[in-house]
Parts: sequence; structure tokens; C-alpha cells
Amino acid sequence: MDSLRMIENWPVPTAAAAVVRADGTVAGSHGPTSQCFPLASVTKPLVAYAALVAYEEGAIEFGEPAGPDGATVRHLLAHTSGLAFDEHRVVAPPGERRLYSNAGFEALGDHIAKATDIPFADYLHQAVLEPLGMVATSLDGSPAKDAVSTVDDLVRFAAELQAPRLLDPRTVAEATSVVHPGLKGVLPGYGHQSPNDWGLGFEIRDAKSPHWTGGSSSPRTFGHFGQSGTFLWVDPDARAACVALTDRAFGPWAIETWPAFTDAVLAEIASGR
Repeated sequence: MDSLRMIENWPVPTAAAAVVRADGTVAGSHGPTSQCFPLASVTKPLVAYAALVAYEEGAIEFGEPAGPDGATVRHLLAHTSGLAFDEHRVVAPPGERRLYSNAGFEALGDHIAKATDIPFADYLHQAVLEPLGMVATSLDGSPAKDAVSTVDDLVRFAAELQAPRLLDPRTVAEATSVVHPGLKGVLPGYGHQSPNDWGLGFEIRDAKSPHWTGGSSSPRTFGHFGQSGTFLWVDPDARAACVALTDRAFGPWAIETWPAFTDAVLAEIASGR
């Protein structure tokens, strides 16, 4: 895909990207797709998928208490637990505010580890990474931000999100639909959003502006970006997903380049090229 060559002009030392269609075929890739990059918060969709597996296995329930003040698994996944951004400190009652929280995903990892009697990094490997053949992906640290992976591995995950094999498609549909609709909040790097819609571990684009996806991205687009200069989005209307990994921290460069890149990718997909 010609649009993927745009990453050559990004002001980053290294970048790799790929597009995967809903049928699992790779539409194109560019850059060192086998190189490992820190994912930062793109870790969260992987962790959320492990939580969905734990739910389908019966190890956890979405409505069971898993955090402070009765915050449930659902609250933790949807960033409505009331936990602060990076501290295990309660700043709001569960379900009342959309407070993006690394601490919430750490609490989620601890809860799953206790429920399964398996260290969370091992559970993630057994539940998601190994079955999908994500051999270069690992988690060594916080379930909120410390995974490393490659574009090649994340293409496998993006294909799974579009045509689930590990989960009932209805579970994935629930996870990629708005949970606790109407809540306002801050999207890190992009400021206040009203509403700031999220699913279960996946950000939902809806009509957010400004946003890290494209102006032509459908409202149903879901995914995540990371402060290490990484992103993964799935656009169900385009029947495609895109992964981009870099080794430069998120900043104004990404805010400027990512939307135009996404629009170019979507235009090329729509043209049938």
C-alpha cells in the first residue's frame, strides 16, 4: 500500500506499520515489522482481551467487585472505577466519571491473577499471545503499559479483533461498544472530550474531535494509542485495521501526522488498491 510509505516522513528514528483486512489478509506493510517496540498503553487492549477470555472461562464476571469502593471488573475496563491516573487512590465513586487510569488496569491484572491463581503475565501469554502465535510479544511489568511487541504480532491481534477465534463475537462486540455512555473525561494528549466514550478496554472514536484517528474514520472505529508513539485501530465500516509502532514518544508530531496517515490508508482501502 502506497499510503504506508508516509511513515518514512515521520520525524522518528524508526517506524513500522501494516494494514490487515477483516478476512485476516495483510493488505500491506512497511518498515521493520519484526522489530520489537515498547507498546505503552497499546498494552491495554491485549490485557482487556485476556480479561474477556477470563470472563468466558468463568474465572471472573464483569459485575463482580475488583477494585476500591465496590468498583467492578467492568468499571476497571471502562475507566470508570474512580481510581486516579497513575496512583491507587480513589478520586471519584465508581461509574460517575470517565477517569483514564493506569492504576485501574493494574488492579484488573491483580484481580485476574488472584481469580485464576496464575501470574497475570503468564495468563496473558496462555490466554491470548500463545494461541494467536504472538511469539515476540511479552509483558514484563504493569498491565497498563509495559508490553513489548512487533507489527507482525499485532497484525495477528488486529485480525482476531475483526474475526474472533478465541472469543464469542458477541463478547467482542460488547467490549467494542460504549460502556456507561455519556460520561465526560479527558483523553490523554487530546484534552477534554464530551462524551469520552470507551468500551471494555478499547477507546471508541464516535465523534471525538480532536482525535488521533482520521477525519474519515467511522464513529465505530475502536482501538488505542500509546505514549511510546504507537497505535492500533480497527474500523469496522472500512473492514480493516491498522497498526503503527515507532520509537519516539507521542507528542505534537503524532497529533499532526497520524490523522492524515489514517485518512490516506482509509482512502486507499476504499479505492480497492
